[in-house]
Formats: sequence, structure tokens, C-alpha cells
Amino acid sequence: MFRHLLVPLDGSRLAETVLPAAAALAARMDAKVTLLHVVEAEAPKSVHGDRHLKAPAEAAGYLEEIVAWLAERGVSARPRVEEGRGDVAARIGHAGASMAADLIALCTHGGRGVRGLLFGRVAQQVLAAGRIPVFLLPPSALGREAVFQCRRMLVPLDGSTPSEGVLPAAAWLARAFQATLVLESVIPTLSTIRGVRGATARLMPRMGAAVLDEEASDAAVYLGEIVARLEEAGNVVEGVVERGEPVKVLEDAASRHRADVFAMATHGRAGVSAIWEGSIAARLLEKTGRPLLLVRITS
Repeated sequence: MFRHLLVPLDGSRLAETVLPAAAALAARMDAKVTLLHVVEAEAPKSVHGDRHLKAPAEAAGYLEEIVAWLAERGVSARPRVEEGRGDVAARIGHAGASMAADLIALCTHGGRGVRGLLFGRVAQQVLAAGRIPVFLLPPSALGREAVFQCRRMLVPLDGSTPSEGVLPAAAWLARAFQATLVLESVIPTLSTIRGVRGATARLMPRMGAAVLDEEASDAAVYLGEIVARLEEAGNVVEGVVERGEPVKVLEDAASRHRADVFAMATHGRAGVSAIWEGSIAARLLEKTGRPLLLVRITS
């Protein structure tokens, strides 16, 4: 499924956090790798404390050094330097489409922080411009010496067909790493249900509680059907139904289930809008510090 991995780099140590994951992904998936540096017309002198690569020749030399680093780890890569004007995020998205990349891996760092990048910058631009999935990693001071593991992948599902759009990519990646998929549905409690529905449920608490209990039972059946389907395809899968506020439950679940990676579907509009209300994808990335696979859906 993923055969061509695009890895944007700006020359900073933080951006290089993506490299161990890129090397592991390429090796496990037998994918080719393109390293991309976008030359900015009016770039600052430094980026995240490191010297900014403003000259094409300088950028090419840097990428060649990363090519050699990956080669030492058994991964073949090629460099690509993009020159021109325009928004860097949009140019990354355009480059990915033009070279038929099927996965873009990058580190979430920037002057406005993780949320600033997710809402309206590289990830959103890439997802909005096309259908290329994006693999986001939080930055680490270890840079290219950071450790990447994918033993257990947590996949939130809300019971809708659109949220299942992430499953083919997540299942494929999990098989490549021999990782366990943990499918999780979160049903609210009376105290955490929001909006008009929450107000109505709290006016009639017994009926509201009964409805939520029924939803939890339905979710267990729903997950059981998906688990059976994915197991038949060769995946190791667990289905879990929990109760509470979605982000808090999923944040805790990441530690409880020892998840290394999140995988979610997104509409890829108005920032990285998660299937669920409140931009869950962005909030999870901030709160858990775990890599996040985002797959765009259109419905």
C-alpha cells in the first residue's frame, strides 16, 4: 500500500526526528524514499536553533549526507531540492502529488507549536490538497537518534463509516510491523456527554443512562465485527469499548494499552478536523506525544 515515502526536512535537528521512523517504515514496507528540502525565498537565518539551508547547493549537500545515513541502515533514498516561491506547506503537498508519493512523514515542529502546525500548515495543506496519508511525529531533542517503535497501534472509531476510512492503511502498516491493532470506541457518560443531547440526557438521567448503555453494547458488537474481518486478513486485533470524555479516555488508553502509534481518519479541512468534535487528532498528538497516522476521508 505504501511504496513511496516523502520525507520533508528543513535541516534542523528537530526535523530529523522523523528519520528513524522513515528508515523503519521504508525497510518494513520495501518502499522507496525521497528526501525533500524546500528552499524558501526569504528564509530566516536559523530554524529551531540550527543554521537554515537557504542555498540549493547547501541543501543538496545536506540531503546527500542524510542519504548516506539511511544507506548505512539499509535504506535507499534520493534527494530532491525544490526552489521557487509560495507557501512551504503547499509546495510540500504539490511535490508529494507530482512524484506520486503515497505517504508523507514529517516532524510536527514550528514557531506556533504542534497545534499551530496542525491547524492550517503542513499537515492540513497536504491533506486538503490530495489524498496522501500523513504520518506525524512529535519532535525530539535526540533528532535522528530518536527511537521509533510500532508494536501496538491505537485506532479510535466512532461507529461511522467515514471513521473506518483509516482501517486499510492502519491494518497494512500493522501487518508490516507485526503490530497489534487496538480498535477503541468511546461512549460518553451522563457527565461527559455534550451539547443538546447531553442536556436532554441529564434532564432524564435514567433514560439517558439506559440509552448510553445500549450504545456501549452496540459498539461492542460493531467492534467485534471489524475485529473478525481484520483477523481474517491476517492482523492481530483487539476491540475495546470505554466510557468517558473521548480525548481524556484515549489519552489514558494510549498508556494503558501501551500504544506506540495512533491512527485516525480526518476530513482534512479547516485545519486537521477529526471525525469527532474538537479536533481530537491534534489534541491527542499534543497530549500523548505519540506518532499519528492521518488518512483523509471525503464523505
